[in-house]
Amino acid sequence: MNNITIKQLRYFEALVRHSHFGRAADACAITQPAMSVQIRDLEESLGAELFERGARQVRLTSFGEEFALRVREILRSVDELADLARASQDRPTGRLRLGVIPTIAPYLLPTIIGNLTRAYEGLEIHVRETLTRKLIEELAEGRLDSAIVALPVSEPSLTEVALFAENFVLVRPGEDEGKPVPNAEALREMRLLLLEEGHCFRDQALSFCNMHTVRPRELLEGSSLSTLVQMVGAGIGVTLIPEMAVAVETRSAPVSVAHFKSPQPARTIGMIWRKTSPLGKQLKQISEVVRRSADMLRERHEPRSRGAVPA
Repeated sequence: MNNITIKQLRYFEALVRHSHFGRAADACAITQPAMSVQIRDLEESLGAELFERGARQVRLTSFGEEFALRVREILRSVDELADLARASQDRPTGRLRLGVIPTIAPYLLPTIIGNLTRAYEGLEIHVRETLTRKLIEELAEGRLDSAIVALPVSEPSLTEVALFAENFVLVRPGEDEGKPVPNAEALREMRLLLLEEGHCFRDQALSFCNMHTVRPRELLEGSSLSTLVQMVGAGIGVTLIPEMAVAVETRSAPVSVAHFKSPQPARTIGMIWRKTSPLGKQLKQISEVVRRSADMLRERHEPRSRGAVPA
């Protein structure tokens, strides 16, 4: 037992996540044989097997499942020791592991990263783009420091800081420009294009259209906002997108953009992090940079936004 190392535990945790020696080795930037040796040495130190080896994947033994729970706690504590050292600094420094949902990342991240690197010399930013539920999971496991998401997430273990509100706009084929903008009830009768299951933006759009209890006449799904807008440009239907995405997603598609009547559909964007994180003070500073970045993006795109047709 005295031979167990933190490195072995990190390799073990990677193998649990990927269920495949090759992918776990890639994630840890080592060779597959080296990964296999480290896991085998760990099992020998423990005197028990952690994994059942299959031809294409590996799965935890019953002992491995119990061991994995303890390993997550150990690695989280080790990471928090490093965070304590960073927390002693007045300004954010070192590694920042930041998660972002896909309906924000392509539009806001370039401005955020530029502003953070100018504001905090020595800050090393690692970005993870994925769905909200996955970001929450990785925050809880200590694999992320913070995440930018749509609020609320309503997780008791997480701090939520609201940063800004953002309206949704209607994207229609170009020939519809100038036509009356449909209300939520009329949208339910149209061919509505939405993101696939798992995206919080999909749920927000469905909520605006009151489609949780009413089945739309025809509902089509896409994997990204870019796909949805291109489908609209091809005349397949209409969609809703967040205002920050307008400048990027509509520049190469023959579509028109319109605002809804007040109260407009909207979402609140904010940052979340573990309440137990020693980096709370630094993350609050970073959240202010994110807020300013959103203001800068909004000012940059205001002329285009004003040109959108109101309902």
